[in-house]
Amino acid sequence: MATEGGAGLAKSAVEKLSDAMGEKTKQLGTAMQDVHRQRRLILVIVCVALFLDNMLYMVIVPIMPVYISTMWKATENLSSEANASGANANWAKSVLGRGYHPENEDIKIGVLFASKAILQLLVNPLSGTFIDRVGYDIPLLIGLTVMFLSTIIFALAENYATLFAARSLQGLGSAFADTSGIAMIADKYTEESERSRALGIALAFISFGSLVAPPFGGVLYCIAGRRAPFLVLACICLLDGLLLLTVMRPFGGRARANMPVGTSIHRLMVDPYIAVVAGALTTCNIPLAFLEPTIATWMKKTMGASEWQMGITWLPAFFPHVLGVYLTIKLAAQYPHLQWFYAALGMAIIGASSCTVPACRNFGQLIVPLCGICFGIALVDTALLPTLAFLVDVRHVSVYGSVYAIADISYSVAYALGPIVASQIVHTLGFPQLNLGMGLANVLYAPVLLFLRNVCHMKASHSERNILLEEGPKGLYDTIKMEERKGKGRPPHPAGEVEGNSLESYHRDLVGASEEDSSDYEYS
Repeated sequence: MATEGGAGLAKSAVEKLSDAMGEKTKQLGTAMQDVHRQRRLILVIVCVALFLDNMLYMVIVPIMPVYISTMWKATENLSSEANASGANANWAKSVLGRGYHPENEDIKIGVLFASKAILQLLVNPLSGTFIDRVGYDIPLLIGLTVMFLSTIIFALAENYATLFAARSLQGLGSAFADTSGIAMIADKYTEESERSRALGIALAFISFGSLVAPPFGGVLYCIAGRRAPFLVLACICLLDGLLLLTVMRPFGGRARANMPVGTSIHRLMVDPYIAVVAGALTTCNIPLAFLEPTIATWMKKTMGASEWQMGITWLPAFFPHVLGVYLTIKLAAQYPHLQWFYAALGMAIIGASSCTVPACRNFGQLIVPLCGICFGIALVDTALLPTLAFLVDVRHVSVYGSVYAIADISYSVAYALGPIVASQIVHTLGFPQLNLGMGLANVLYAPVLLFLRNVCHMKASHSERNILLEEGPKGLYDTIKMEERKGKGRPPHPAGEVEGNSLESYHRDLVGASEEDSSDYEYS
């Protein structure tokens, strides 16, 4: 009897625990359905993905030169042992990488660093179109999965070819994760001030990942070995992917047939306003992309900088970057018509700061222009990334995969050229000439942003009318469906009017159904 009583109590306890867990699960599911909470969770997921991508991009900076040098020495030792035993020396070198030599080590490191941006540059046109077709959640999951595999390969790599493959694979993951993540934020945050704030937070995470990665990688490498930084990042990536599966349920069987058909990427590229923004994003990031692979060597030669100084060169710049993001968000909320001016001011600051870098004679002086460069980049990025989404809203169809693929291409151009071209320019012309050229490019491009000064006065009705005239009712139907799906999105015009004429009258004019009552058409 006592045994039966104990079993009954245990069963009762299990049932209570099961009921409690079921209730908690139900509460969690209800919370997931709340639009505001879901948007916050999505913002967290995207920010972590962007943080991871930039951490992995920069964490190899202090690790790879030492690791490749160690790899070369190990190869030499292995070759010597093979020669002593009569074995094939070429086979011995192939174990840890063929073609290593101290004289071409810098070239190999530069190619390794650039391979990520080069592949990202090549894949982005395809990933942007893919995102527009299937939505944002599945591409983000694909990107996180590829980044996880890339990070694991980095941790396990034993030769240069494997390192190169891991770096290139990261570019493939970034082309999906970065583009879909930024596009998802633009899609979920439809009100302009909220969108600017959310994109600003994402930019802060990008900056934090890029600037904290070198000291993080260097310290963890010294304490726990080369694999430790990559394994830590792989675990965070895995958790972020699991959170995405929980929140978004990308394979939950939701109907995608009602998704609006986005404007093709080649049509967006020839849009003059988008082209101006893309050019600004490339130009403003050139100083950062070109200085990262060259400034450490210059510091060692000109000011005798120590290893720790070269390792934390960019870390202080994180704070002015966040300050720039914060100021731009606040100013844009009060004076949204001056977005172009904030970006132009940022490019002028970048240009002036870049020109003063060669004049620095010690580490303390160098911090000032580097902070100026990052502050200016924050102004440009925070002002222009929301502008891209707004341009799509008012001139095209509100689907953001392709337009943010163009933004990612703009960044990738700078970072693909940086590790390869910058060293050649320094070798041929000199470090001061490199900085003067980059500074002059930014100062000269700043006035071009005057072309964007009237963007804020554009109305969504222009876009809808153009879509209707160019693509027929299908484009208009898609746009209206998108507005209804978003719920409380920006109403482009009162009572569904397009420049004084109703949507229905435009439809009747085009399809020749002027006598048909507009109530016969259902747009949902």
